[in-house]
Amino acid sequence: MPLPSAGPEIPKPMLSHPDMVAACRERNFAAIFKLVKRAGFYPSLIARRCDMTPSRVAEVMSGRRQLRDMNVIERVSDGLRIPGHMLGLAARSWETSPAITTPLTPVPVREASWDPECDSVKPMLSSTDLDVVLATALGPCPRDSTLRALRSSIEDYWRRDDEHGGEALRPAVVGQLRYVESLIRNANVQEFRKRLHSIAAELARLTGWTYFDARQYGMARQYFMHALKLAQAIDDHEFVANVLASMSLLSTYQERPVDAVTLAVAAQDSAAKAGGAPRVLSMLSMREAFAHATLSDREATHAAINEAREQFSRISAGDPGPRWVAYFDHRKLTVDAGIALSRLGEVTVAEPLIADVLHEEQPGNPRGHAFHLFWLAMTQLHQGQVDQACHTAMAALEKATAIDSQRVIGHLHEFGQRLAQHRKAPAAMAFEAELRASLH
Repeated sequence: MPLPSAGPEIPKPMLSHPDMVAACRERNFAAIFKLVKRAGFYPSLIARRCDMTPSRVAEVMSGRRQLRDMNVIERVSDGLRIPGHMLGLAARSWETSPAITTPLTPVPVREASWDPECDSVKPMLSSTDLDVVLATALGPCPRDSTLRALRSSIEDYWRRDDEHGGEALRPAVVGQLRYVESLIRNANVQEFRKRLHSIAAELARLTGWTYFDARQYGMARQYFMHALKLAQAIDDHEFVANVLASMSLLSTYQERPVDAVTLAVAAQDSAAKAGGAPRVLSMLSMREAFAHATLSDREATHAAINEAREQFSRISAGDPGPRWVAYFDHRKLTVDAGIALSRLGEVTVAEPLIADVLHEEQPGNPRGHAFHLFWLAMTQLHQGQVDQACHTAMAALEKATAIDSQRVIGHLHEFGQRLAQHRKAPAAMAFEAELRASLH
């Protein structure tokens, strides 16, 4: 266990210095360890505090090793007393002012700055103080251009999440969520408040998604609930449906399929209140299919897939649905149907559905590609095609090493476990060796 109380403490001005803030936001532990070394935290002390070996600390500081395991990152936070929000974590038990547990409440920090070169002291603004200044400067009514810029940022966040995963992205998203909520508190025009609530709901759902993709399901549910409340506050039934769909998928991963079905059906009811855009209803029916498949309910799964296809056929050129569901195109409908059928064990039907979409997929979403390759490998393994399955899983692993997604990595470990009865096959041995080497 780390020993956070033994030895020196990091000076608070150092924690608020831009170099430290940037290093924590990027989870650049080489830079973090080098900075704290100047406060008397030599490698041996860092190792003792964070329950690591001195050689591992040295490897991190030299850039030969990166820290990605969430348990280790939490030990660093606790051992060095770096507040959880700086590293994109929940507020730690030793913190007196939770920073992420209550997303609406900015934590004022008024410390002198710390200069890593000469230790000079001068006043500076914390990021949360700066948010208040910017919100005040905008006045009681943010401009349309401000709202357009915020929505553009959300679209960019989702693109970067697809390309790289959400770990490094999360601190920026949380910061922008706090900023938008400070605008809400200062806006006195109802129309702007409503639009800001909508933006905040999207940022909260995105934050929940980054935690979900990191397999931190408790934090994911917390932010999904926050997004749900923001959307409900402005009666945005369509976005409520979107959040409920995310919570349904989360319940599927948490092996709560009955909850997943209930949430998917509730999402469809909420979408219907908003007029029931066909693309939205199609996506929601597919989430219901996932949940039924996890329950091994063949009849209900097929009924939900058929409903998803029927709703998709009703989409017209002038009725695309909200932009957050634009990703759900014909290829996504097809591959998701294949995944649901694969969960049911109907792999001979599922395999061509997944394979056809993989041939058509464009670059730009390596996580989605890796995820679909995993499911193709599972269908092939289920049919006894061990060599082909391992070849496909190797391709998924190659994609997975280029992104930061614990969810995809978890699936690849699941595939490795399914290889147990084929461990002596050369292809299986090669995949397991590559898995160990790539994710070490």
